[in-house]
Amino acid sequence: MATDYDAPRKNEDDVSEDSIEELKSRRVDKSSSSVDVDETEHAEGFELPGADLSGEELSVRVLPRQEDEFTCSRCFLVHHRSQLAEEDGGLPFCRDCA
Repeated sequence: MATDYDAPRKNEDDVSEDSIEELKSRRVDKSSSSVDVDETEHAEGFELPGADLSGEELSVRVLPRQEDEFTCSRCFLVHHRSQLAEEDGGLPFCRDCA
């Protein structure tokens, strides 16, 4: 919502003078402007420009953890042993998480 910072500000006396009817009409106006949108329904219509990926399949070769690698106990990423910062209670932590 845009805010006009040059507009004169209301002091406490002006705020207390607002009628209850005016305050109710403001509340009704604000609530009527909100729209209930389903995010998944909105995302279904989104397409990449010029890309037809409907017939594509992703194939990624996944390797098991190697002997010189470890899984960080905090971020759960697989790192090389050179990134090992410490082991706390037998749980390894990488340099980024330590």
